[in-house]
Amino acid sequence: MGDHVRKVLTGIATVGLIALSPLTEATPAGEMARLPLGWVNATQGREEVGIASWYGEEFDGNSTASGKLFDLNGLTAAHRSLPMGTRIQVTNLRNQRSMVLTVNDRGPFVRGRLVDVSKAAAFRLGFMASGRALVKIRVVGHPESYTPD
Repeated sequence: MGDHVRKVLTGIATVGLIALSPLTEATPAGEMARLPLGWVNATQGREEVGIASWYGEEFDGNSTASGKLFDLNGLTAAHRSLPMGTRIQVTNLRNQRSMVLTVNDRGPFVRGRLVDVSKAAAFRLGFMASGRALVKIRVVGHPESYTPD
């Protein structure tokens, strides 16, 4: 192998190692082992703003992504990436109604939506009739002991 090729490959390998190295102090292995898979996406206090919608009758009694049965009267939510069992505070930005829900499903599957909530949650948040609302969600609890029924 020529000297030039060796230098190029060494440079590529160095850049790759730098790109893959953590920018912050590593978490001790024992601490990381106690965190549920995906918890890095559910940092306490994380906030997002976007459109919420709700789902109900047609899914009532069906299995959710968590393995639990969907209950349209439960205080639950579907989010694309937060770990199952994450507790989120959902605030309707139009009327300032707010409540804490538990993520137990995946979704929404409509482009531009942030979160789907149960019918009961939409009613309490004041957007059941309109079907959608601009909301802020904030992670308030992590799923350290979450297990499907």
